[in-house]
Amino acid sequence: MADLAFLWHMHQPDYRHPETGHFTLPWTLLHALKDYTDMASHLERHPTIRCTVNFVPVLLAQIEDYCDQLATRQWRDPLLRILTWPDTHQLDQADRRWLLDMAFRCHAPTMLEPFAPYRRLRDLLAFVRDQDADSLEYLSAQYYADLATWYVLAWSGESLRRGTGPFATLMAKGGSFDMRDREALAGEMRSVLEGLIPRYRALADRGQIELSCTPAHHPLAPLMLDFGVAREAQPDCPLPSAPGYPGGRSRVEAHLQLAQHSHRQRFGQAPRGLWPAEGALSMAFLRQIADAGFSWTASSRGVLEHSAGPGADTGVPWQAPEGIAGDITLFFRNEHLSDLIGFEYARWHGRDAAAHFMSELNTLHARTPEALIPVFLDGENAWEYYPYNGWYFFNDLYDSIARHPAITTVTLTEAAERHRPRRRRLPGLTAGSWVFGTLSTWIGSPDKNHAWELLCEVKHCADRVLENAAVEASQRQQIMALLAVCESSDWFWWLGDYNASESVNAFESLFRDNIRALYRLLGLPAPSSLDHPLSRGGGAPESGGTMRRAS
Repeated sequence: MADLAFLWHMHQPDYRHPETGHFTLPWTLLHALKDYTDMASHLERHPTIRCTVNFVPVLLAQIEDYCDQLATRQWRDPLLRILTWPDTHQLDQADRRWLLDMAFRCHAPTMLEPFAPYRRLRDLLAFVRDQDADSLEYLSAQYYADLATWYVLAWSGESLRRGTGPFATLMAKGGSFDMRDREALAGEMRSVLEGLIPRYRALADRGQIELSCTPAHHPLAPLMLDFGVAREAQPDCPLPSAPGYPGGRSRVEAHLQLAQHSHRQRFGQAPRGLWPAEGALSMAFLRQIADAGFSWTASSRGVLEHSAGPGADTGVPWQAPEGIAGDITLFFRNEHLSDLIGFEYARWHGRDAAAHFMSELNTLHARTPEALIPVFLDGENAWEYYPYNGWYFFNDLYDSIARHPAITTVTLTEAAERHRPRRRRLPGLTAGSWVFGTLSTWIGSPDKNHAWELLCEVKHCADRVLENAAVEASQRQQIMALLAVCESSDWFWWLGDYNASESVNAFESLFRDNIRALYRLLGLPAPSSLDHPLSRGGGAPESGGTMRRAS
């Protein structure tokens, strides 16, 4: 019997402005409506499918923020404010510009072109802009009401569209949405979001899924511990001028403790496994993971091959190298199968993609009947490229797996227990991530290194301020909370000329705003270098840059 171990990683960085608390981008809300909802639905409809679902605490905190907004109607996201505005004649210019800029940001072939009313809104805007920029004033209040509604509908999960609630009703209506329509939609959004965390907890409580975690704000922990580990897999990697991130070990420990607390609070038990941010591991970080009490962690085939040599087998679990306390198990993902789902199958008919994946599993099973097959990837970013948000792919895939006589699905804790006799000892661990098996996505280029230098500078300042015993507890808490946001790996991910300009601008400006706000909390002047963009982008990456292939 071969064991297939899915890990679906759910993550969004903190999009909230550090001073206003307002969301600068709506991606947490939209992915919650579309992807976290559908992924739960697929599992609920296929109760024999087992898997691991990984939630990052900063994502869960933002989902709860949206639940609070929808309950109190104290809007901190422009999309919710516009959607529920009683009289769209009275929308201010800033909200109109925001909506016109954002409301067609999606993968058009699967999320816009199939819907004629949504296409008409796009084409009307293009026509007006082509005539005269000033003629945008002629777009009606109804146009904005319909556009806000369709933006939400386009980003709704297939499970919601196939139901009997407002999502299905309004898609059938098509347009001329009035206030009652929009209020009904907002009410259903509240119900969906408030039910998300309980749905996954219920799946875990009945034993169908395992819930794992990532350090609280998704930090690139190996680099926080030692910039030099970037050269283990990439010897010529340029490093920041700072010798290292000050106090990195205590900061990584804090992110681990916050993640464990988040998990116990939201899911009722401590997590047994940890998916490191970006699958990035190093010896020092692995030691901290083991010391924190986790029983398993995971990374990519690239890291395994750099550590154990070409041809090292992802089909078995691995024991930590000598010198790591405890008995932690490491898994390394099958990159071929993971990338097929993440990048290739979106272009296939769902049934054909599922059949091909099953043929790949059968080949692995024929080669090694007791194989472990680890398939790890984002649980949110791929599906917008699939027709119907991957609905038919998942239906056929999960149905086929459920019927297969020789392949079963397991959680990673189950995999560690069942395959323990096959576990091998890693001879060492070369630091790297699930992108190229290196850390080059987060360090090495001038813009990424400059970002690390800015972060090191403000951390030094924070350390000096916090040495003062007179600093009040509430201020300390605010400083540490904002510092954790600044330490996210996402700021470094989006820097680079290979990324799209609009994404680079959004993320690097929010990073600088966070650093600037931290200086203000510390009562110190921010350096003038924060007034200048770190990077401008200009590329056109695959999948919009939200995911990258392993190689």
